[in-house]
Amino acid sequence: MTYFTKLAKQFPCMLDEFEKFPHNPPTYSYWWHGQVVRQEPAKLPFPSSNLGATYFFMLYLVATPIGNLADITLRALETLKNVDLILCEDTRQSGILLKKYGIETPMKSFHKFSEKKLEDAIVRDLQAGKKIALISDAGTPGINDPGQKLVERCQREDLKVTSLPGPSAPILALTLAGFVFERFQFVGFLPKKAGERKKVLLDAFFYPGVTVCFESPRRIHKTLEEIAKWGPEQEVAVVREMTKVYEEIMRGKAKRFLASEIRGEVVLVIEGHKKWEVTMPPKEHVSQLQKEYDLTKQEAIKLSAQLRGVSKKKMYDCFISDEDV
Repeated sequence: MTYFTKLAKQFPCMLDEFEKFPHNPPTYSYWWHGQVVRQEPAKLPFPSSNLGATYFFMLYLVATPIGNLADITLRALETLKNVDLILCEDTRQSGILLKKYGIETPMKSFHKFSEKKLEDAIVRDLQAGKKIALISDAGTPGINDPGQKLVERCQREDLKVTSLPGPSAPILALTLAGFVFERFQFVGFLPKKAGERKKVLLDAFFYPGVTVCFESPRRIHKTLEEIAKWGPEQEVAVVREMTKVYEEIMRGKAKRFLASEIRGEVVLVIEGHKKWEVTMPPKEHVSQLQKEYDLTKQEAIKLSAQLRGVSKKKMYDCFISDEDV
């Protein structure tokens, strides 16, 4: 019985997909350091790779769909089918996915409020040789979701961990936004407090790349208003409902979208400011920053110091004495 035939028996709902492959695929072929490598598909328990590793992992971080339930890998399905336990952020939400693919592995709720309480018991199970999978409601575990502390503990305890690649909302949003960049930063959910949010947004404006963040659909219009006020020339992309029927990418200046109806899951991508060549005197620079980004004098002095690569004290002294930095 071939690898794909076995998977077809385990997951009948994907039989149509499996039929696209030959009935007896002998090997996989792929490139490795310039040479074609042919390897048989990995068998359970899963090794760390097909290239000769001899140890096996016990904790599996499994990426799950962020909207379209078909966006899950064959390896993820096989893993979830064969582990001893699945840790879920919300068992009701994850149950929909598992039911679709006929997976009956026991589930246990594992979220930010129970993570610390359950950590010791999970570590004991792993030390006893159990295979455990960790999934979030959507996307890759540990990226703005529970799991970071558990992985850190496993590393300290020398327990094996692997991550199965798959959907990740920040990466999908980056690819859809259409910005040209060499680096990016992900800052999670924007702060709820206006002052803290302003600081994060200003940092994004002057970051030499693009910034990816999550925002609630209830607050996205307020955030766009603030961007339009503090950074009217900043290019943004509002990416919503990715992989779903009403997927939409809105790109342009923030003020363009103030009247738009924005619903569903939202990822905001902000293009950083074009490279600054600061040649103007300190007072003129501080005045420009105050006017352009609606800053207080102290905020503008601090930002000017950051852009010039000098201390805030030195920038303040030059501002007072009207000397060049």
